[in-house]
Amino acid sequence: MDTQALWPMPFWVAHRGAGKLAPENTLAAFREGARHGWRAFECDAKLSRDGQPFLLHDATLDRTTPERGVAGERDWAELARIDAGAWHSRAYAGEPIPSLDALARYVLANRFALNIEIKPTPGTERHTGEVLGREVLRLWAGSGTLPLFSSFKPEALEGARASAPEVPRGLLVDKLWDGWFATAQALGCAAVITNYALMDRALVQQLHAAGMKAVVYTVNDPATAQWLIGNGVDGIISDAVDRFSPVG
Repeated sequence: MDTQALWPMPFWVAHRGAGKLAPENTLAAFREGARHGWRAFECDAKLSRDGQPFLLHDATLDRTTPERGVAGERDWAELARIDAGAWHSRAYAGEPIPSLDALARYVLANRFALNIEIKPTPGTERHTGEVLGREVLRLWAGSGTLPLFSSFKPEALEGARASAPEVPRGLLVDKLWDGWFATAQALGCAAVITNYALMDRALVQQLHAAGMKAVVYTVNDPATAQWLIGNGVDGIISDAVDRFSPVG
Protein backbone atom coordinates (compact mmCIF):
# COMPACT_ATOMS: atom_id res chain seq x y z
CA MET A 1 0.00 0.00 0.00
CA ASP A 2 1.24 3.49 -0.87
CA THR A 3 1.29 5.25 2.51
CA GLN A 4 1.65 8.62 0.77
CA ALA A 5 -1.92 8.19 -0.48
CA LEU A 6 -3.19 8.30 3.11
CA TRP A 7 -3.92 12.01 3.25
CA PRO A 8 -4.33 13.11 6.89
CA MET A 9 -5.48 16.72 6.51
CA PRO A 10 -8.98 18.22 6.43
CA PHE A 11 -9.59 21.06 3.98
CA TRP A 12 -9.25 23.94 6.47
CA VAL A 13 -6.03 24.23 8.49
CA ALA A 14 -5.37 26.87 11.15
CA HIS A 15 -2.00 28.58 10.67
CA ARG A 16 0.40 28.38 13.65
CA GLY A 17 -2.49 27.45 15.92
CA ALA A 18 -4.82 30.42 15.71
CA GLY A 19 -2.90 32.72 13.42
CA LYS A 20 -3.12 36.20 14.82
CA LEU A 21 -5.64 35.84 17.65
CA ALA A 22 -3.15 34.30 20.10
CA PRO A 23 0.64 34.00 20.22
CA GLU A 24 1.62 31.76 17.32
CA ASN A 25 2.98 28.27 17.92
CA THR A 26 1.80 28.12 21.54
CA LEU A 27 -0.74 25.79 23.11
CA ALA A 28 -2.85 28.88 23.79
CA ALA A 29 -3.07 29.45 20.04
CA PHE A 30 -4.21 25.89 19.44
CA ARG A 31 -6.84 26.20 22.14
CA GLU A 32 -8.08 29.43 20.57
CA GLY A 33 -8.33 27.81 17.17
CA ALA A 34 -10.20 24.88 18.68
CA ARG A 35 -12.57 27.29 20.43
CA HIS A 36 -13.53 28.59 16.97
CA GLY A 37 -14.26 25.07 15.78
CA TRP A 38 -11.04 24.28 13.91
CA ARG A 39 -9.88 20.68 13.97
CA ALA A 40 -6.69 20.84 11.89
CA PHE A 41 -3.63 22.91 12.64
CA GLU A 42 -0.23 23.87 11.25
CA CYS A 43 2.84 24.53 13.37
CA ASP A 44 6.58 25.12 12.95
CA ALA A 45 9.08 22.79 14.59
CA LYS A 46 12.85 22.87 15.05
CA LEU A 47 15.44 21.37 17.42
CA SER A 48 17.05 22.69 20.56
CA ARG A 49 20.80 22.32 20.98
CA ASP A 50 20.25 19.09 22.91
CA GLY A 51 17.90 17.66 20.29
CA GLN A 52 14.44 18.42 21.71
CA PRO A 53 11.81 19.28 19.06
CA PHE A 54 9.94 22.46 19.94
CA LEU A 55 7.67 25.00 18.28
CA LEU A 56 9.05 28.24 16.84
CA HIS A 57 8.82 29.82 13.40
CA ASP A 58 11.90 32.03 13.26
CA ALA A 59 15.52 30.94 13.55
CA THR A 60 15.93 33.50 16.33
CA LEU A 61 13.99 34.29 19.48
CA ASP A 62 13.90 38.01 18.71
CA ARG A 63 10.40 38.48 17.30
CA THR A 64 8.23 36.37 19.61
CA THR A 65 10.10 36.42 22.93
CA PRO A 66 12.02 38.94 25.05
CA GLU A 67 15.21 36.97 24.37
CA ARG A 68 17.71 37.42 21.54
CA GLY A 69 19.79 35.02 19.48
CA VAL A 70 19.44 31.70 17.67
CA ALA A 71 16.93 29.46 19.43
CA GLY A 72 18.59 26.25 18.28
CA GLU A 73 21.79 27.21 20.09
CA ARG A 74 20.07 26.84 23.48
CA ASP A 75 19.17 23.70 25.42
CA TRP A 76 15.52 22.81 25.90
CA ALA A 77 15.63 23.40 29.67
CA GLU A 78 16.43 27.05 28.96
CA LEU A 79 13.98 27.44 26.07
CA ALA A 80 11.13 25.99 28.11
CA ARG A 81 11.39 28.88 30.60
CA ILE A 82 11.12 31.66 27.99
CA ASP A 83 7.96 33.77 27.75
CA ALA A 84 6.47 33.29 24.27
CA GLY A 85 3.20 35.11 24.90
CA ALA A 86 3.79 38.62 26.23
CA TRP A 87 4.89 39.93 22.83
CA HIS A 88 1.35 39.29 21.58
CA SER A 89 -0.66 40.77 24.44
CA ARG A 90 -0.72 41.01 28.22
CA ALA A 91 -3.39 38.29 28.40
CA TYR A 92 -0.83 35.74 27.22
CA ALA A 93 2.16 36.84 29.30
CA GLY A 94 4.04 33.81 30.56
CA GLU A 95 2.80 31.45 27.85
CA PRO A 96 5.73 29.07 27.27
CA ILE A 97 7.32 27.74 24.11
CA PRO A 98 5.80 24.25 23.76
CA SER A 99 7.69 21.07 23.02
CA LEU A 100 6.43 18.88 20.21
CA ASP A 101 5.78 16.30 22.90
CA ALA A 102 3.33 18.64 24.67
CA LEU A 103 1.61 19.57 21.43
CA ALA A 104 1.27 15.93 20.42
CA ARG A 105 -0.50 15.13 23.70
CA TYR A 106 -2.97 17.97 23.12
CA VAL A 107 -3.59 17.11 19.46
CA LEU A 108 -4.01 13.39 20.09
CA ALA A 109 -6.29 13.90 23.08
CA ASN A 110 -8.60 15.99 20.91
CA ARG A 111 -8.20 13.94 17.72
CA PHE A 112 -6.99 16.95 15.78
CA ALA A 113 -5.02 16.76 12.53
CA LEU A 114 -1.59 18.36 12.42
CA ASN A 115 0.70 19.71 9.71
CA ILE A 116 4.23 20.01 11.09
CA GLU A 117 6.35 22.40 9.08
CA ILE A 118 10.00 21.46 9.55
CA LYS A 119 11.77 24.78 10.21
CA PRO A 120 15.39 23.80 10.74
CA THR A 121 18.00 26.08 12.17
CA PRO A 122 20.15 26.89 9.10
CA GLY A 123 22.73 24.16 8.56
CA THR A 124 20.73 21.42 10.31
CA GLU A 125 18.17 20.66 7.61
CA ARG A 126 18.55 16.91 7.12
CA HIS A 127 19.29 16.19 10.78
CA THR A 128 16.20 18.10 11.89
CA GLY A 129 14.03 16.13 9.49
CA GLU A 130 15.48 12.84 10.69
CA VAL A 131 14.90 13.63 14.36
CA LEU A 132 11.38 14.92 13.78
CA GLY A 133 10.58 11.79 11.81
CA ARG A 134 11.66 9.54 14.66
CA GLU A 135 9.83 11.66 17.23
CA VAL A 136 6.58 11.70 15.27
CA LEU A 137 6.61 7.91 14.97
CA ARG A 138 7.17 7.66 18.71
CA LEU A 139 4.58 10.25 19.72
CA TRP A 140 1.84 9.12 17.32
CA ALA A 141 2.49 5.36 17.76
CA GLY A 142 -0.74 3.41 18.07
CA SER A 143 -2.94 6.44 17.38
CA GLY A 144 -4.17 5.21 14.02
CA THR A 145 -3.26 8.53 12.41
CA LEU A 146 -0.18 10.49 11.45
CA PRO A 147 0.54 14.18 10.89
CA LEU A 148 1.75 15.72 7.64
CA PHE A 149 5.33 16.96 7.34
CA SER A 150 6.01 20.01 5.18
CA SER A 151 9.06 22.12 4.52
CA PHE A 152 10.55 24.66 2.16
CA LYS A 153 13.81 22.72 2.56
CA PRO A 154 14.03 19.55 0.45
CA GLU A 155 16.89 18.33 2.65
CA ALA A 156 14.61 18.40 5.68
CA LEU A 157 12.01 16.32 3.86
CA GLU A 158 14.74 13.91 2.80
CA GLY A 159 15.68 13.46 6.44
CA ALA A 160 12.08 12.89 7.44
CA ARG A 161 11.62 10.35 4.67
CA ALA A 162 14.75 8.49 5.80
CA SER A 163 13.56 8.08 9.39
CA ALA A 164 9.78 8.02 8.89
CA PRO A 165 8.89 7.10 5.31
CA GLU A 166 5.28 6.38 6.26
CA VAL A 167 4.61 9.96 7.36
CA PRO A 168 3.25 11.90 4.35
CA ARG A 169 5.26 14.86 3.09
CA GLY A 170 4.45 18.14 1.37
CA LEU A 171 6.88 20.47 -0.38
CA LEU A 172 6.32 24.13 0.47
CA VAL A 173 6.83 26.50 -2.44
CA ASP A 174 6.94 30.30 -2.25
CA LYS A 175 7.87 30.63 -5.92
CA LEU A 176 8.00 28.14 -8.78
CA TRP A 177 11.76 27.68 -8.82
CA ASP A 178 13.47 25.55 -11.44
CA GLY A 179 13.02 21.90 -10.54
CA TRP A 180 10.35 22.28 -7.85
CA PHE A 181 8.00 19.78 -9.48
CA ALA A 182 10.68 17.15 -10.08
CA THR A 183 11.87 17.65 -6.49
CA ALA A 184 8.38 17.06 -5.09
CA GLN A 185 8.08 13.90 -7.15
CA ALA A 186 11.54 12.66 -6.19
CA LEU A 187 10.70 13.16 -2.52
CA GLY A 188 7.52 11.12 -2.89
CA CYS A 189 5.46 14.08 -1.73
CA ALA A 190 1.76 13.66 -1.11
CA ALA A 191 1.23 17.39 -1.68
CA VAL A 192 2.70 20.65 -2.85
CA ILE A 193 1.75 23.59 -0.63
CA THR A 194 2.18 26.91 -2.39
CA ASN A 195 1.80 30.57 -1.68
CA TYR A 196 -1.83 31.04 -2.67
CA ALA A 197 -0.89 33.61 -5.33
CA LEU A 198 0.86 30.85 -7.31
CA MET A 199 -2.06 28.45 -7.43
CA ASP A 200 -4.43 28.38 -10.38
CA ARG A 201 -6.50 25.73 -12.12
CA ALA A 202 -3.61 24.63 -14.36
CA LEU A 203 -1.31 24.06 -11.40
CA VAL A 204 -4.03 22.20 -9.51
CA GLN A 205 -4.51 19.93 -12.51
CA GLN A 206 -0.75 19.37 -12.89
CA LEU A 207 -0.47 18.28 -9.27
CA HIS A 208 -3.56 16.10 -9.40
CA ALA A 209 -2.32 14.38 -12.55
CA ALA A 210 0.86 13.50 -10.63
CA GLY A 211 -1.13 12.11 -7.69
CA MET A 212 -0.39 15.04 -5.38
CA LYS A 213 -2.69 17.31 -3.41
CA ALA A 214 -2.77 21.06 -4.16
CA VAL A 215 -2.75 23.07 -0.91
CA VAL A 216 -2.28 26.81 -0.36
CA TYR A 217 -1.17 29.22 2.35
CA THR A 218 -1.97 31.75 3.90
CA VAL A 219 -5.49 32.70 2.79
CA ASN A 220 -7.37 35.20 4.94
CA ASP A 221 -9.75 36.77 2.41
CA PRO A 222 -13.10 35.06 1.72
CA ALA A 223 -13.19 36.05 -1.96
CA THR A 224 -9.73 34.60 -2.52
CA ALA A 225 -10.71 31.43 -0.72
CA GLN A 226 -13.78 31.00 -2.90
CA TRP A 227 -11.75 31.53 -6.07
CA LEU A 228 -9.26 28.87 -4.97
CA ILE A 229 -12.02 26.46 -4.02
CA GLY A 230 -13.52 26.98 -7.46
CA ASN A 231 -10.17 26.02 -8.98
CA GLY A 232 -10.12 22.73 -7.12
CA VAL A 233 -7.58 23.16 -4.31
CA ASP A 234 -7.48 20.40 -1.70
CA GLY A 235 -6.71 22.52 1.33
CA ILE A 236 -6.40 26.06 2.66
CA ILE A 237 -4.14 27.20 5.49
CA SER A 238 -5.46 30.36 7.14
CA ASP A 239 -4.90 32.80 9.99
CA ALA A 240 -8.56 33.84 9.86
CA VAL A 241 -9.95 31.30 12.30
CA ASP A 242 -12.62 33.79 13.32
CA ARG A 243 -13.75 34.54 9.75
CA PHE A 244 -13.96 31.12 8.06
CA SER A 245 -16.09 28.17 9.02
CA PRO A 246 -13.70 25.22 9.05
CA VAL A 247 -16.49 22.80 8.23
CA GLY A 248 -17.64 24.78 5.20
